[in-house]
Amino acid sequence: MGKADPVRQAAVGLIAGVTEGHATLSDLLAAGALVGLSPPERARAQRLATTTLRQLGRADAVLKPHLRRPPPAEVLAALRLATVELLEETAAPHGVVDAAVTLVRASGPRGESLAGLVNAVLRKVAATPPAAWAALPPPALPSWLRGRLMNAWGKQAVMAMEAAHLRGAAFDLTPKTGDAVTLAAALGGVVLATGSVRLAGQQGQVSELPGYASGDWWVQDAAAALVARVLAPVAGERVLDLCAAPGGKTLQLAAAGAVVTALDISAPRMQRLHENLARTGLRAEVVVADALAWVPEQGFDAVLLDAPCSATGTIRRHPDLPHSRDPASLRGLYELQAALIDRALGFLKPGGRLVYATCSLLPEEGEAQVAAALAHHPDLRSDPAALALPGVSPAWITPEGGLRLRPDYWPEAGGMDGFYIARLRR
Repeated sequence: MGKADPVRQAAVGLIAGVTEGHATLSDLLAAGALVGLSPPERARAQRLATTTLRQLGRADAVLKPHLRRPPPAEVLAALRLATVELLEETAAPHGVVDAAVTLVRASGPRGESLAGLVNAVLRKVAATPPAAWAALPPPALPSWLRGRLMNAWGKQAVMAMEAAHLRGAAFDLTPKTGDAVTLAAALGGVVLATGSVRLAGQQGQVSELPGYASGDWWVQDAAAALVARVLAPVAGERVLDLCAAPGGKTLQLAAAGAVVTALDISAPRMQRLHENLARTGLRAEVVVADALAWVPEQGFDAVLLDAPCSATGTIRRHPDLPHSRDPASLRGLYELQAALIDRALGFLKPGGRLVYATCSLLPEEGEAQVAAALAHHPDLRSDPAALALPGVSPAWITPEGGLRLRPDYWPEAGGMDGFYIARLRR
């Protein structure tokens, strides 16, 4: 009996942990799921798992005719992984089938008894015509989320979002100096209309790219980078970045010359911010505290609140999220977001401004939150004029004065994360 490939074994564990254990990939990685693998092996295992999760619905459609009943979770995960390797990555059939059979055999007596089934099924899968695989529709979002998004945006928009999720996410950078043209030329990227730099294809180790060690840029989706641009910090202003980790927006604010206080409840996540501040040579006061209990010594000229949310706008880069999110937890998120808006408004100096943002596709976490805040605070006004930024379409501005971004926007340029952003002023 051959030895199971440790990379594929780890990838199968990640896939099963998401689909059966309803954990996120980041939770599994933090719990040591890839301990024992070298850095290149960890990267490959994570890539295999992420690609399989992104293609899950299509893999299941191919496997279904060949399975009379669902096999055990680990065996199903191995079949799904092998199907994606065969049909999406067009890997050599003999190697993929042999690796999957060996992997299943190594899982114990039950796996040994199913090795023949795995071998037979995958040989049939390998015979699937490339055109048949290409013709399969993008995987549908889970019904709890799809229904909400259909009600909000309509069927055609949701189908376009699902297609964007299948395409995956581009690799975007924010330059420290704001000089996107020079950075794009140095890295072979393109400058997006909003000022971010987008790189093409697989980039390998981020830390090996030119300018990383010297802190010339940081990784940040083009949509996320718009949040700080809407706030429009001015040099010398006191700005509070609430829920700041992992810190991309803090870096933007500091690079603009603002006097930044970055606050977050999670010490481990704030460690990333400390590291990025050191790498870029930027400065910010870093506070680990609960925003609902923390009391500052004085008010702020501006507050940026990127609130905890369902993160449904980031599915194209995190295909594990639909399998790990519990719709029952959404109510608690809505209540927390409303409480944080009220708290953030209390941190402002008279005449100060608040930017509220969520990386969510759900109106309950965006448009509805701002509409409620405007109704509850008679002295509060939205500031839609602040949204007139380069690359921002007027069609993205919503009735209450916010900015709605979706993954199906910019399909010709590679899409963007889903976000909601609004600037409010007292």
